[in-house]
Amino acid sequence: MALTGRTALLAALGSLPVGILAPSWTGMLAVNAPLSLAILCDYALAAPVRTLQFTRSGDTTVRLGDGAEVQLTVTNPSRRRLRAHLRDAWPPSSWLTGTERAASRHTLDIPAGERRRVTTLLRPTRRGDRRAEQVTVRSYGPLGLAARQGNHHVPWTVRVLPPFTSRKHLPSRLARLRELDGRTSVLTRGEGTEFDSLRAYVPGDDTRSIDWRATARQSAVAVRTWRPERDRHILIVLDTGRTSAGRVGDVPRLDAAMDAALLLTALATRAGDRVDLLVHDRRTRAQVQGRAAGEVMSAMVTAMAPLEPELVETDVRGLSATALASAPRRSLIVLLTSLDAAPVEEGLLPALPRLTQRHTVLVAAVADPHIEEMADARGTVDAVYEAAAAAQAQAQRRRTAEQLQRHGVVVVDATPDDLAPALADAYLALKAAGRL
Repeated sequence: MALTGRTALLAALGSLPVGILAPSWTGMLAVNAPLSLAILCDYALAAPVRTLQFTRSGDTTVRLGDGAEVQLTVTNPSRRRLRAHLRDAWPPSSWLTGTERAASRHTLDIPAGERRRVTTLLRPTRRGDRRAEQVTVRSYGPLGLAARQGNHHVPWTVRVLPPFTSRKHLPSRLARLRELDGRTSVLTRGEGTEFDSLRAYVPGDDTRSIDWRATARQSAVAVRTWRPERDRHILIVLDTGRTSAGRVGDVPRLDAAMDAALLLTALATRAGDRVDLLVHDRRTRAQVQGRAAGEVMSAMVTAMAPLEPELVETDVRGLSATALASAPRRSLIVLLTSLDAAPVEEGLLPALPRLTQRHTVLVAAVADPHIEEMADARGTVDAVYEAAAAAQAQAQRRRTAEQLQRHGVVVVDATPDDLAPALADAYLALKAAGRL
């Protein structure tokens, strides 16, 4: 039995003459028989907590930064009216502020045999699965002097998806894609690998595009026009090893890589290409394969949502073997990893010949914007030392990128805000050059 603050006040007021002899609440109640009887009656009239019935409904997925509503229906099967306080407990990362967390507490007044629904608004601060912990109910008697309290486990899971903040860059990249695909007035001459049509030669056309057989059948020189190939295969590989755990700016490297992968997926599916996902460190963490164009984005964000960096060194040999098994025909392999010298030289470079022999490989990495700020620092001795350290770090990244480029790898190295559009631009450049 739980005593309320009102009970303590009444007990103190009713026991003032013998307060010295009864310093505790138990002693006060012992010398105040009417109050004790009132408390016992109030407790007996409180609706039971164990027999309450609960069901949940509402959102099961939400993008990071958005709000999700979860409804809890409480049924009172007893013959007594339920007057209660309810707390719907979720992990602390389910809310941005303490004020939002307070919204998980509700006041109930349910007549016998009826039900009521309460809504808890979640605004998660982290990706992954947020699971309901337990529902705590404190049922009060009609006088509010005593209460029954109990806990119920009412399971529910809300999956928090990546925010996909780079979607704002999609319209401009789709416009460039339409230019490449010949669906706008801007024509791309002599690029692509799929034959489109014949037209008359104009100065500036690539002479290699002249169709001599068609020219022989007519009086004017005819040239072939091309369009980028469709139905190419793209394998996006996310490295979730220890280097992906580092925070760059306000987000972990892994989150910036996910955002870039989502923009590339949205763009490539609009271009008619097939996109698969492989997530790997020491083992395969997630994989999306063989999804239709209309399903691949949903499958991608669902697979990415629970991912967390693993504090282990990535097994690059295992990663490359899995990538080769996932891409049986010529593909574009996009590896989102780091450009740190040691992991690249010891792990990636030895594995590159197997990948580049059959596939086009693109390596995308997240650069630290703070390094660029340090490189521009001047004015004090400390600032000069910071600028020297930043310049050394930038030179090392350039050397690492050049090593990869000598092996035929396309390298994209950009800050978190610029990585997604830079990766999309690199994809479009490869498509325009006919390398896909």
